[in-house]
Amino acid sequence: MTVFTTPASQLDRDAGPEPGPTPWSGMLWVTWRQHRGLLISVSAVFCAAVAGLLVTGLRIHHDYALLTSCRPAVSSACLGLSAFFNSTDWHQGEYLHIAVQAAPVLIAMFAGPPVVARELETRTYRYAWTQGIGRVRWTVAKLALLGSLLAIMAFAISQLLTWFFAPFMTTQQLTDLTPTVFDTTGVSYAAWTLTAFCLGAFLGTLLRRTLAAMAVTLGAYVGLAAATWFYLRDHYPAKTFWPMQLFEAAWLLALSAALIAGTIWLVRRYAA
Repeated sequence: MTVFTTPASQLDRDAGPEPGPTPWSGMLWVTWRQHRGLLISVSAVFCAAVAGLLVTGLRIHHDYALLTSCRPAVSSACLGLSAFFNSTDWHQGEYLHIAVQAAPVLIAMFAGPPVVARELETRTYRYAWTQGIGRVRWTVAKLALLGSLLAIMAFAISQLLTWFFAPFMTTQQLTDLTPTVFDTTGVSYAAWTLTAFCLGAFLGTLLRRTLAAMAVTLGAYVGLAAATWFYLRDHYPAKTFWPMQLFEAAWLLALSAALIAGTIWLVRRYAA
């Protein structure tokens, strides 16, 4: 019997080129498949928030225009308009403002921890990280895509809320540096939202348990916000609105980068 053997070089040519790593664009599909519930719900809430702010804001601006043009100011009609604006309109505006303030906390709890923790908890990372994507590319792509989307939405909401809340700045004696106003305007709101997401992702990777990470993330975010309100802002190098906004956004972005680096380090350590 004669046995014919094929040279290894011939086998390599017949097999064709080895597949390369999954392109970054492929992570769009992977992220959508794994987090479509989050993406759909966040997009729906964003659209509802925009619609609510627009509808309510147009009515509040209309009432404010009537109030400022009403003469004489001491007439019963003008006093009635003032009472309505400072009670009904103000309460509705305040409720929407509180809801917008609470959004980063909810993102920190529900969006961040499952990004990596769910894979570690179910042990599906053993399969996901060996499919030509790689654990580092997988983590960076998902954090970048989800974090960028959340930050862009948050910035859009903050700009709309600035317009929405403008009539109350005079009637309620508020300023741009009032903590509740400062946190939801400018670029700091988007920076806080991104930081909340990165904090949740890091703690989820660290604890490897989604529910535990959600609870710890809530405490960590509230502690960070309280420390900023009551201590850090008093020591900023500037005391005017935009310099303070830029300074706060800068250190929050640096913190977000550190949290992403920590998440990647943990992912590499778990997969080693």
